[in-house]
Amino acid sequence: MTQEQTIHPTLHILNKSPGHPRFVTCLAALHEGDTLALAENGVLAVTDSTTSLPRNCVALGADLEARGLAGNPKVQIISYGELVRLTAEHSRTVSW
Repeated sequence: MTQEQTIHPTLHILNKSPGHPRFVTCLAALHEGDTLALAENGVLAVTDSTTSLPRNCVALGADLEARGLAGNPKVQIISYGELVRLTAEHSRTVSW
């Protein structure tokens, strides 16, 4: 693969709840190496047993806490500072 053909990972920031059409569209758009960051109502996915979250999934701790979901072991919990770091580490960021 040449440098022009190299696929760079994308950070997907998802703030829609599992019942929202954009939530499903976002999950379908994920590729190997991408990271999914759950924010706002997106963090509700940690309680949805019908949703299969990718291995590279993180959730904002403040949003989990605001919704009474703090301490959920289904995802890695990050801070706003860590979200900023993720945006710098990924070649693209898409907000859903």
